[in-house]
Formats: sequence, structure tokens, C-alpha cells
Amino acid sequence: MSVRATIKPLIWESEFFSRQSGLIDLTGDAPLTEAMLHGYDVVQAKVLSQQTAELDALGELGFRLVEGEADFVLSVDAASRPEGIRIARAEHIPALRQAASEAFAWSRFRAPWYQPGDSGRFYAQWIENAVLGAFDDQCLLAADENGAMQGFISLRELPDGSGRVGLLATLPEAQGLGVGYRMMAAAADWCRVRRLSRLHVATQLSNLAALRLYQRCGGVIERTAWWLYR
Repeated sequence: MSVRATIKPLIWESEFFSRQSGLIDLTGDAPLTEAMLHGYDVVQAKVLSQQTAELDALGELGFRLVEGEADFVLSVDAASRPEGIRIARAEHIPALRQAASEAFAWSRFRAPWYQPGDSGRFYAQWIENAVLGAFDDQCLLAADENGAMQGFISLRELPDGSGRVGLLATLPEAQGLGVGYRMMAAAADWCRVRRLSRLHVATQLSNLAALRLYQRCGGVIERTAWWLYR
């Protein structure tokens, strides 16, 4: 089977990683060929788990499995913001960058497609952008009774009237204290204030702690997918 697809240039990622990057769009009309792939250092594809024919065809073109992903949806019920949640400001950026670079040191931005340290650097920039309202709309902090940061979550509003979690991480010293659950409650309140009826969040299939958290918060798996690179 041939894959009908186009390749969308990933301009921001190409500049950030200094590697020409593209993303497969499986809604294209023309068959995907070797010639179309030339000129890219990395071509990414996100394929729904049930699209087995497309997965096989991409494998024949040299694409390799990188990771699996599960996408959850949660209903936004009446809720109030839990204690110890605050809006991240510019002065929090250095600490957030450090925390994000450590929390997301391993991700799909890994060898052999990317350089050591690229993943942490990418997510450090992501959380800084969220504080500044770029891409994600806002970053919230979870803090203990003394004001020390315990975790963070970034959020954005989608055009369809729902919200999406961008990044969520609990600092190592705050693990096991219910910080993740508290941040998800804050995310639901963030959506409620904006009259958003649903909240989406995705995580790696290997991240069992996150899978359990989202299920415990009432999340239902909408879809699973595989990331492949060439």
C-alpha cells in the first residue's frame, strides 16, 4: 500500500534544533515518495493506532517507531481553584526552565534523531513561552504552604471551545503528595472560568504515573497513536 500524504515543514522546530524537520499529513492526495522526503533531516508522523496499513507503509519507507501516545478527554464540572495555585510570572521563568528541562529530559526528541540535551532544552523553552502566553495561554504553579514551587501546568484554549494541557510536571521532592491531582483540579477550574466544557491532555504510553493520574481525574481515552520518524 502507498501512503497518500503531504509533508508540512515544521519551521519553528527546524530553527530551534537546526535540523530541517517536517510532519506527515495523511490527508494528502498524492502518494508519499522518497523524493518528497529528500531535503529533510527528520520527518515525523503521528499515526492513529488503528491505521495499521499506514503504519506498515511508512515502515517500508524507512520510518521507525519512536513512542506511543494516549489522548484523554475530561469533562469540566463545577469546581473551584484548589489551595496553593498561582499564575506563573516572568520572575518564575528561570526556576521553571530548570524544572522543565529536568522533568522532560527524555521524550520523543531523543537520539538518534536529536542531540543529547535537546529534549530538556525544548521543553524549557515551551514552559517559558507558556508563561509569556505564546502557544500555550498560561502557566500555573502549585506551591506548598511556604510558597515553594511543587509543580507546574500549562494550558491553552482551543478553537472548538475546549482546553488542553500542554505540560504538567511535579518536582521530584513533591512526588506522592497529590500535586498532580491538585494541578488537574486547577486546570478544570481554569476551563470553567472560560466556559470551556472539556479538557484534553496527552501523555506517553510509557508514562504510567500520568496515565493513572488522568484516569483518577475522570479522564477517558479518546485515541491512541504512534509517533514515527524517518
